[in-house]
Amino acid sequence: MKRPSLARIFAAMDTPTQIRPQAAAPDLGTRPRAEAAISVRGLRKSYGTVEAVRGIDLDVPHGEIFAFLGPNGAGKTTTVEILEGFQAADGGEVAVLGADPARAPRGWRERVGIVLQESPGEIELTVRECLEFYAGLYTAPRGVDETLAQVGLGGAGEQKAMELSGGQRRRLDVALALIGDPELLFLDEPTTGFDPAARREAWEMLSGLRALGKTIFLTTHYMEEAERLADRIAVIADGEIVDVGTPRTIGNRDHADTEISFTLPEGLRPRDLPADLLALLDGPADGREVLLRSVAPLPDLQRLGAWLDGRGAEITDLEVLRPSLEEVYLDLTATPQGAATNGKEPV
Repeated sequence: MKRPSLARIFAAMDTPTQIRPQAAAPDLGTRPRAEAAISVRGLRKSYGTVEAVRGIDLDVPHGEIFAFLGPNGAGKTTTVEILEGFQAADGGEVAVLGADPARAPRGWRERVGIVLQESPGEIELTVRECLEFYAGLYTAPRGVDETLAQVGLGGAGEQKAMELSGGQRRRLDVALALIGDPELLFLDEPTTGFDPAARREAWEMLSGLRALGKTIFLTTHYMEEAERLADRIAVIADGEIVDVGTPRTIGNRDHADTEISFTLPEGLRPRDLPADLLALLDGPADGREVLLRSVAPLPDLQRLGAWLDGRGAEITDLEVLRPSLEEVYLDLTATPQGAATNGKEPV
């Protein structure tokens, strides 16, 4: 998604186009704090005959980093745009910071920050000038120097935005979203196109936002990113939420079989394993390569070690692997053969 034009931003804020509004600031602090930062019940959205979102429910508590995952065409973008107030739902109830985003006033919009996937920005301005300009759109912005330091751009304030590296540009995007001191931050694919080192640096910076008490709604196609940053994950497929859980529990990952693989030394074969381990064998009983599928890996590894010790044998290539988040995600979003897809265009 591209960052909305400045004209669209001003229109969304429902305020005259001026650098620093002179009208009395809206009261942002007297309304009761909603129980959840985001609450969705029965959300529906269609495009003609294509039902992009099919009655989903979501809850995101305050202060949580929540990852929203799904393949292209699953309804992810449509859901996020409704939460951000760029689209109206066809049905259901949506409350973001206690208000319906489609009808929320300017005061609500100042409490929300958005980092879109693509944002060319004001490339002729310096980093500091960009932040000062955006700060002028809010009634109670954060300090420019404080925000630069928060995103790791403290020494780049006088650089032009066009001169920044990809990683620095993304840090500036986050700074622009933070300058209004929002309670809720939407992050759309924050590290797309990064090399591994830049991506890990960005993760460190984003993890630091926890200390600010911000609620973060993250969309990403990088499973490692979701696992590293998110407190909880929701997966959407074909317009429906198929599972919600922590990175450890999503898709019953914590209860899935663990793979124990190794190569037996000369003279031993899988059929020689004790009966309780032989029952876990996934593969042929001859040869030397062994794959066991275990629901209790620690006791099974202890039994394997005792059996090897009793024969004076050793193994050097032992691997113990639980299903990765990517494997769980692919299982959750697999489309049955021959099933219809959600539509021709990503939603």
